Amino acid sequence: TRGLDKCLFGYTLEEWQQIEEKMKTLPMTKKDARKFMRMFFSGAVEVELDKQGRINIPQNLRKYANLTKECTVIGVSNRIEIWDRETWNDFYEESEDSFEDI
Repeated sequence: TRGLDKCLFGYTLEEWQQIEEKMKTLPMTKKDARKFMRMFFSGAVEVELDKQGRINIPQNLRKYANLTKECTVIGVSNRIEIWDRETWNDFYEESEDSFEDI
């Protein structure tokens, strides 16, 4: 599905079901909550690995994340994130200096 910061989020089916349950607790009276849920869920697709262990990312998600030739896949807690390689490198360089502030 569409992630934050122009990357894609990937979850196991079990994790996705837990996220769905948590999202149900968001206040539907809050406009930002409705917007987030629409954007998050409308980009979701179920994918399967091919014989070489690859996935086919739909064009609309490739466009969202600006995936062209090379990408970077990282593990973050309960998900994977798929980034355009250049976007990831830029994000990492910009973020690296603030790590000590956490």
